[in-house]
Amino acid sequence: MHVPPSERTYLRKLAAKQAEIAALPVMEERRARWTALNDGDRTVPPPVVVETWTFDRDFLPERVFACSSAAGRRVERQLLSNIRNHELINDDKVIPGDFTYGWVVDVDKWGVEIPRRVVRDGQGEELGFEQEHPIRDIDADFEKLAPPVCTVDRAATSAYAAFLEDLLGDVLPLRLVTGHVGDTMLTQAMVTLMGMEAYFMAMYDNPDGVHRLMGYLRDSALTVMRWAESEGLLRVNNGNEASFGSSYNFTTKLPAPGYEAPAARLCDIFGSSNSQETVGVAPAMFHEFCYPYYRDVCEPFGLLYWGCCEPADPFWDDLSRLPHLKKVSISRWANEGFMGEALRGTDVIYSRKPNPNLLGVDVRLDEDAWASEIRTTLEATQDVGVEFIVRDVYTVHGDLGKPRRAVEIARDQISRYRGTA
Repeated sequence: MHVPPSERTYLRKLAAKQAEIAALPVMEERRARWTALNDGDRTVPPPVVVETWTFDRDFLPERVFACSSAAGRRVERQLLSNIRNHELINDDKVIPGDFTYGWVVDVDKWGVEIPRRVVRDGQGEELGFEQEHPIRDIDADFEKLAPPVCTVDRAATSAYAAFLEDLLGDVLPLRLVTGHVGDTMLTQAMVTLMGMEAYFMAMYDNPDGVHRLMGYLRDSALTVMRWAESEGLLRVNNGNEASFGSSYNFTTKLPAPGYEAPAARLCDIFGSSNSQETVGVAPAMFHEFCYPYYRDVCEPFGLLYWGCCEPADPFWDDLSRLPHLKKVSISRWANEGFMGEALRGTDVIYSRKPNPNLLGVDVRLDEDAWASEIRTTLEATQDVGVEFIVRDVYTVHGDLGKPRRAVEIARDQISRYRGTA
């Protein structure tokens, strides 16, 4: 945790620049709009966010970095991500007026190693991976699994906080955030442990074993969550944090009554979960093998964001009964009309994920197709709270004008259908 004097001067200038951007009046306007949306105002013009980390090859290429020290590069990346987002994308992210850091924790969730081999593309970016699954037969291999082992290194956390305070504290305030809460993506854990094909077959061949393993994963997740709570590691995330996938949490609905700062309870937290892996599972099987365990693992949270790339409509009978549901992901594979009707008049937010291929596959943005994508959602969601979260864009072919233009087009469509964005 050392940076050379030249890097120190440079990083402090970046921090001052972020603080200046954070103080712009537009940031307060965005904060107010996110808060109104998340508090249940269905008339708010939908915010638009482009998640950039998936196309860092374009957004944060090596040439933009000035720091060579590991500590300096870590701080620089966080600052540049915020500054460049404002300057190059100008979506509805609220640029933070602080610098966040998390606890140094180590969590061994299951007591087994899962070797992973990575494949990279021609530019050196991670393209895919393969895992060695430790559970080949649930009954035979279940005893390999162990209860979670969790530790927090308070000394290392304090040392990093002291380093940041000395480096930036008088320019940009520091804020400790929760970081690790627990692994609530239970079917992702199933596939990690045993693979997709084996998991799907086990629902037919060994249903009791699937229930046993899902129960273990639920209990493991809850153990980690309650450990973080009991250790005082939780912090209220009702401000400029994302519950999942760049969906921001600004709300007055949290924390719950009885909260005493600084440590939060699980009921003060905006949590998330999803089940992408069960896209090919029948609703009745989801109800039997998944819903009860997800219900239990989501119940402790104060508010819940559900979903990722999987369509919500096939399982809506179950998902609509998840405790504290506040936002539901509407992916490109969802039935937009069905979900618009299902959420109409409720306080559950329609978290729309537009087709990322329109930004990431073609070299040029098809502006008419993109406008139609946004318009279709707006037509399907009258009297529904909506947000647009653009995710899974893996390259913009070096043209950062594409996501910026996509934001401009989305705002134009929103202003026509919902008022000024």
